[in-house]
Amino acid sequence: MRTTELPKVEIRELTLDDVEDRYQWCLDKEVTKHLNMPEKFPPFSREETQIWIEMCINKRNGYEQKAIVTEERKHIGWVDLKNIDRMNRHAELGIAIGDKTYWGKGYGLAAMKEMLLWGFNELELNKIWLRVEVDNEKAIKSYTRMGYVEEGILRQDRLRNGEFVDRVRMSILKQDFFK
Repeated sequence: MRTTELPKVEIRELTLDDVEDRYQWCLDKEVTKHLNMPEKFPPFSREETQIWIEMCINKRNGYEQKAIVTEERKHIGWVDLKNIDRMNRHAELGIAIGDKTYWGKGYGLAAMKEMLLWGFNELELNKIWLRVEVDNEKAIKSYTRMGYVEEGILRQDRLRNGEFVDRVRMSILKQDFFK
């Protein structure tokens, strides 16, 4: 993958200043369509959003979640590693660009690249995997471009709007990422 064409982003630790952005993004059904969230509106209150971010900051929920910020220091989304298996050295990646003005411009790829570097180098992971709904074609294309490969279909793996949706499990290995 040619990374020279990607915009510059930074992934940084979350702060309480991120609560309002996150809360507003979760009010946008287009942003949350493919995210695993409660089927109520809003999916989270401001208070619940703040509690979640505090848990991430204090490392009390098993998530290594980071804020995605542009070169101009604008907070545009989040990326995380969860289900971290330190014995077998793998984890699950999650990512969302909440600010839709940054969709389709490479910011998600750039943030994913930074998180993969962090996971492989800092956490010493060997594999980083993800689950993506079969109808989320833009995301699947991005993951493939990053070097992820399909491992299989997880049948009826997510309940979305009262119906079960299949998800694709994809992964990238450290050796393939650094080739």
